[in-house]
Amino acid sequence: MQGRPFSVTPAKAGVQERPDPCQNEVRMKPRVYILASQRNGTIYVGVTSDLSRRVSAHRGDVVDSFTKRYGVHRLAYAEFHATMPDAILREKRIKKWRRAWKIMLIEQSNPTWEDLSDEIG
Repeated sequence: MQGRPFSVTPAKAGVQERPDPCQNEVRMKPRVYILASQRNGTIYVGVTSDLSRRVSAHRGDVVDSFTKRYGVHRLAYAEFHATMPDAILREKRIKKWRRAWKIMLIEQSNPTWEDLSDEIG
């Protein structure tokens, strides 16, 4: 097989697939997101290029994971990034933050901790 080699980097949060180029371009943007079990509850930080699909996977408890074990299914925060490497870097930085800083980040844009899933399409 000639041409560029295709490499896949495994993800901790679940199975990653190549995005379908026919899907909605807005939906396929790199995003960092925070899920919560409830207001001030357990928090999970992740990154994805298809937030709708990823939130559905978390809610469906498809993988035996942290979010399944602790019932973390409410989308509390999401932010867009120009590239996936930028989003991954931001995710890693947020994961290292103190819990109080993550809560402040959520409350700046979502003070009532509403589930933002309906807003993502």
